[in-house]
Amino acid sequence: MVDHTHALSFGAVASNYDRFRPRYPEVAVRWALDGLSEARVVDLAAGTGILTRAVLALGHEVVPVEPDPGMRTQLAASTPGTTALAGSAEAVPLPDSTVDAVLVGTAYHWFDRELAHAEIARVLRAGGTFAPVWNIRDDSVDWVAELGRIAHFGDRSTLQLIGEHPDFGPAFDTVEQREFTHRTTLTPDELLGMVRTRSYWLTATTEDQQRVERELTELLTTHPALAGRDTIELPYRTLVLRARRR
Repeated sequence: MVDHTHALSFGAVASNYDRFRPRYPEVAVRWALDGLSEARVVDLAAGTGILTRAVLALGHEVVPVEPDPGMRTQLAASTPGTTALAGSAEAVPLPDSTVDAVLVGTAYHWFDRELAHAEIARVLRAGGTFAPVWNIRDDSVDWVAELGRIAHFGDRSTLQLIGEHPDFGPAFDTVEQREFTHRTTLTPDELLGMVRTRSYWLTATTEDQQRVERELTELLTTHPALAGRDTIELPYRTLVLRARRR
Protein backbone atom coordinates (compact mmCIF):
# COMPACT_ATOMS: atom_id res chain seq x y z
CA MET A 1 0.00 0.00 0.00
CA VAL A 2 1.25 3.51 -0.86
CA ASP A 3 2.00 5.63 2.22
CA HIS A 4 0.56 9.01 1.23
CA THR A 5 1.54 10.57 4.57
CA HIS A 6 5.18 10.07 3.64
CA ALA A 7 4.73 10.72 -0.07
CA LEU A 8 3.11 14.12 0.52
CA SER A 9 5.36 15.23 3.38
CA PHE A 10 7.89 17.14 1.30
CA GLY A 11 5.99 20.33 0.45
CA ALA A 12 6.62 21.83 3.88
CA VAL A 13 10.37 21.85 3.17
CA ALA A 14 10.26 22.42 -0.59
CA SER A 15 12.96 25.12 -0.64
CA ASN A 16 15.45 22.99 1.28
CA TYR A 17 14.47 19.94 -0.77
CA ASP A 18 15.44 21.80 -3.93
CA ARG A 19 18.65 23.08 -2.36
CA PHE A 20 19.99 19.89 -0.78
CA ARG A 21 18.73 16.95 -2.84
CA PRO A 22 21.23 15.60 -5.39
CA ARG A 23 21.01 16.35 -9.09
CA TYR A 24 20.82 13.68 -11.79
CA PRO A 25 23.94 13.11 -13.91
CA GLU A 26 23.49 14.19 -17.51
CA VAL A 27 24.64 10.81 -18.85
CA ALA A 28 21.82 9.08 -16.95
CA VAL A 29 19.16 11.44 -18.27
CA ARG A 30 20.49 11.08 -21.81
CA TRP A 31 20.29 7.28 -21.52
CA ALA A 32 16.72 7.49 -20.22
CA LEU A 33 15.77 9.52 -23.31
CA ASP A 34 18.01 7.66 -25.78
CA GLY A 35 16.93 8.16 -29.37
CA LEU A 36 14.68 11.15 -28.64
CA SER A 37 15.34 14.63 -30.03
CA GLU A 38 13.41 17.74 -29.01
CA ALA A 39 10.88 15.48 -27.35
CA ARG A 40 7.82 16.38 -25.29
CA VAL A 41 8.58 14.89 -21.87
CA VAL A 42 6.41 14.57 -18.78
CA ASP A 43 8.28 14.82 -15.49
CA LEU A 44 5.85 12.87 -13.32
CA ALA A 45 5.88 13.61 -9.59
CA ALA A 46 8.22 16.44 -10.55
CA GLY A 47 8.78 17.75 -7.03
CA THR A 48 10.74 20.99 -7.12
CA GLY A 49 11.91 20.45 -10.70
CA ILE A 50 15.36 18.92 -10.20
CA LEU A 51 14.81 16.41 -13.02
CA THR A 52 12.77 18.91 -15.03
CA ARG A 53 15.78 21.23 -15.25
CA ALA A 54 18.07 18.36 -16.28
CA VAL A 55 15.72 17.47 -19.16
CA LEU A 56 15.30 21.11 -20.20
CA ALA A 57 19.09 21.44 -20.37
CA LEU A 58 19.10 18.72 -23.05
CA GLY A 59 16.78 20.75 -25.26
CA HIS A 60 13.49 18.95 -24.67
CA GLU A 61 10.07 20.39 -23.83
CA VAL A 62 9.03 19.40 -20.30
CA VAL A 63 5.57 19.17 -18.76
CA PRO A 64 5.99 18.75 -14.98
CA VAL A 65 3.13 17.09 -13.08
CA GLU A 66 3.13 17.24 -9.27
CA PRO A 67 0.41 16.66 -6.62
CA ASP A 68 1.90 18.78 -3.81
CA PRO A 69 1.14 22.53 -4.08
CA GLY A 70 4.20 23.47 -2.02
CA MET A 71 6.46 21.58 -4.40
CA ARG A 72 4.75 23.13 -7.45
CA THR A 73 5.34 26.61 -6.01
CA GLN A 74 9.04 25.87 -5.47
CA LEU A 75 9.34 24.38 -8.96
CA ALA A 76 8.00 27.60 -10.48
CA ALA A 77 10.46 29.65 -8.42
CA SER A 78 13.44 27.43 -9.25
CA THR A 79 12.59 26.88 -12.92
CA PRO A 80 11.67 30.20 -14.56
CA GLY A 81 9.12 29.89 -17.35
CA THR A 82 7.90 26.48 -16.20
CA THR A 83 4.65 25.79 -14.35
CA ALA A 84 3.80 22.35 -13.02
CA LEU A 85 0.36 20.88 -13.57
CA ALA A 86 -1.57 19.61 -10.56
CA GLY A 87 -1.90 15.86 -10.95
CA SER A 88 -0.56 12.49 -9.95
CA ALA A 89 0.78 9.30 -11.49
CA GLU A 90 -2.65 7.78 -11.14
CA ALA A 91 -4.41 10.80 -12.72
CA VAL A 92 -2.24 12.57 -15.30
CA PRO A 93 -3.95 15.77 -16.56
CA LEU A 94 -3.04 15.30 -20.23
CA PRO A 95 -4.85 13.90 -23.31
CA ASP A 96 -4.18 10.46 -24.76
CA SER A 97 -1.05 9.84 -26.86
CA THR A 98 0.37 13.36 -26.53
CA VAL A 99 3.89 12.90 -25.12
CA ASP A 100 7.09 11.20 -26.26
CA ALA A 101 8.42 10.22 -22.83
CA VAL A 102 7.49 10.06 -19.17
CA LEU A 103 10.29 10.35 -16.62
CA VAL A 104 10.05 9.97 -12.84
CA GLY A 105 12.77 11.21 -10.49
CA THR A 106 13.07 9.22 -7.24
CA ALA A 107 9.29 8.88 -6.88
CA TYR A 108 8.13 5.75 -8.71
CA HIS A 109 8.19 3.75 -5.47
CA TRP A 110 5.36 5.99 -4.16
CA PHE A 111 3.02 5.10 -7.05
CA ASP A 112 0.04 2.77 -7.11
CA ARG A 113 1.79 0.97 -9.92
CA GLU A 114 -1.12 -0.76 -11.64
CA LEU A 115 -3.06 2.51 -11.97
CA ALA A 116 0.07 4.51 -12.78
CA HIS A 117 1.21 2.17 -15.56
CA ALA A 118 -2.17 2.47 -17.25
CA GLU A 119 -2.12 6.28 -17.04
CA ILE A 120 1.45 6.53 -18.29
CA ALA A 121 0.65 4.22 -21.21
CA ARG A 122 -2.42 6.32 -21.99
CA VAL A 123 -0.53 9.62 -22.38
CA LEU A 124 2.44 8.13 -24.25
CA ARG A 125 2.56 7.88 -28.01
CA ALA A 126 3.28 4.43 -29.48
CA GLY A 127 7.00 3.78 -29.12
CA GLY A 128 7.30 6.40 -26.38
CA THR A 129 9.60 5.93 -23.40
CA PHE A 130 8.83 5.45 -19.72
CA ALA A 131 11.87 5.81 -17.46
CA PRO A 132 11.93 6.00 -13.66
CA VAL A 133 15.23 7.31 -12.24
CA TRP A 134 16.63 7.10 -8.70
CA ASN A 135 19.61 8.63 -6.93
CA ILE A 136 20.68 5.99 -4.40
CA ARG A 137 23.48 6.55 -1.92
CA ASP A 138 26.31 4.05 -2.34
CA ASP A 139 26.19 2.19 0.97
CA SER A 140 29.12 -0.03 0.02
CA VAL A 141 31.04 2.87 1.62
CA ASP A 142 30.95 2.21 5.36
CA TRP A 143 30.12 5.71 6.57
CA VAL A 144 27.35 6.04 3.96
CA ALA A 145 25.83 2.79 5.25
CA GLU A 146 26.00 4.17 8.79
CA LEU A 147 24.36 7.41 7.62
CA GLY A 148 21.51 5.35 6.18
CA ARG A 149 21.10 3.44 9.43
CA ILE A 150 20.99 6.61 11.51
CA ALA A 151 18.55 8.47 9.26
CA HIS A 152 16.40 5.48 8.26
CA PHE A 153 17.05 5.95 4.56
CA GLY A 154 14.86 3.61 2.52
CA ASP A 155 17.02 2.88 -0.55
CA ARG A 156 17.24 -0.84 0.11
CA SER A 157 13.48 -1.16 0.56
CA THR A 158 13.03 0.93 -2.58
CA LEU A 159 15.06 -1.59 -4.56
CA GLN A 160 13.14 -4.45 -2.98
CA LEU A 161 9.89 -2.78 -4.02
CA ILE A 162 11.07 -2.46 -7.62
CA GLY A 163 12.09 -6.11 -7.69
CA GLU A 164 14.90 -7.90 -9.51
CA HIS A 165 12.87 -8.13 -12.72
CA PRO A 166 10.78 -4.95 -12.98
CA ASP A 167 7.70 -5.02 -15.19
CA PHE A 168 5.69 -1.97 -16.26
CA GLY A 169 2.70 -3.99 -17.37
CA PRO A 170 1.29 -5.28 -20.67
CA ALA A 171 1.48 -1.93 -22.48
CA PHE A 172 5.29 -1.85 -22.27
CA ASP A 173 8.19 -3.80 -23.72
CA THR A 174 10.86 -5.45 -21.56
CA VAL A 175 12.45 -3.10 -19.03
CA GLU A 176 16.09 -2.17 -19.58
CA GLN A 177 18.24 -1.18 -16.60
CA ARG A 178 21.44 0.83 -16.23
CA GLU A 179 23.42 2.35 -13.36
CA PHE A 180 25.63 5.43 -13.35
CA THR A 181 27.91 6.67 -10.55
CA HIS A 182 28.44 10.23 -9.41
CA ARG A 183 29.18 12.27 -6.30
CA THR A 184 27.77 15.36 -4.70
CA THR A 185 29.75 17.73 -2.48
CA LEU A 186 28.17 18.88 0.78
CA THR A 187 29.29 20.66 3.91
CA PRO A 188 28.42 18.90 7.18
CA ASP A 189 25.56 21.40 7.69
CA GLU A 190 24.27 20.71 4.19
CA LEU A 191 24.36 16.97 4.85
CA LEU A 192 22.16 17.53 7.89
CA GLY A 193 19.94 19.77 5.77
CA MET A 194 19.54 16.96 3.24
CA VAL A 195 18.58 14.53 6.01
CA ARG A 196 15.91 16.99 7.16
CA THR A 197 14.23 16.72 3.73
CA ARG A 198 13.75 12.95 4.00
CA SER A 199 10.27 11.53 4.58
CA TYR A 200 11.36 9.66 7.72
CA TRP A 201 12.55 12.88 9.35
CA LEU A 202 9.51 14.88 8.26
CA THR A 203 7.09 12.39 9.79
CA ALA A 204 9.20 11.43 12.84
CA THR A 205 8.56 12.44 16.44
CA THR A 206 10.65 15.20 17.98
CA GLU A 207 12.43 12.55 20.03
CA ASP A 208 13.41 10.60 16.91
CA GLN A 209 14.54 13.76 15.14
CA GLN A 210 16.78 14.62 18.10
CA ARG A 211 18.24 11.11 18.07
CA VAL A 212 19.07 11.42 14.35
CA GLU A 213 20.79 14.78 14.88
CA ARG A 214 22.77 13.48 17.85
CA GLU A 215 23.96 10.31 16.11
CA LEU A 216 24.69 12.11 12.84
CA THR A 217 26.77 14.74 14.66
CA GLU A 218 28.74 11.94 16.32
CA LEU A 219 29.31 10.27 12.93
CA LEU A 220 30.54 13.52 11.38
CA THR A 221 32.93 14.28 14.21
CA THR A 222 34.37 10.81 14.87
CA HIS A 223 34.51 8.85 11.60
CA PRO A 224 38.03 9.00 10.09
CA ALA A 225 36.70 9.81 6.62
CA LEU A 226 34.61 12.73 7.90
CA ALA A 227 36.12 14.23 11.04
CA GLY A 228 37.53 17.73 10.58
CA ARG A 229 36.46 18.03 6.95
CA ASP A 230 34.86 21.20 5.61
CA THR A 231 33.23 19.30 2.72
CA ILE A 232 32.09 15.73 2.20
CA GLU A 233 31.90 13.74 -1.04
CA LEU A 234 28.67 11.72 -0.90
CA PRO A 235 28.74 8.90 -3.50
CA TYR A 236 25.61 7.95 -5.42
CA ARG A 237 24.49 5.26 -7.82
CA THR A 238 21.88 6.55 -10.26
CA LEU A 239 19.56 3.73 -11.30
CA VAL A 240 17.55 4.12 -14.52
CA LEU A 241 14.83 1.76 -15.74
CA ARG A 242 13.58 2.24 -19.31
CA ALA A 243 10.88 0.66 -21.46
CA ARG A 244 9.06 1.49 -24.70
CA ARG A 245 5.31 1.85 -25.09
CA ARG A 246 4.02 -0.94 -27.34
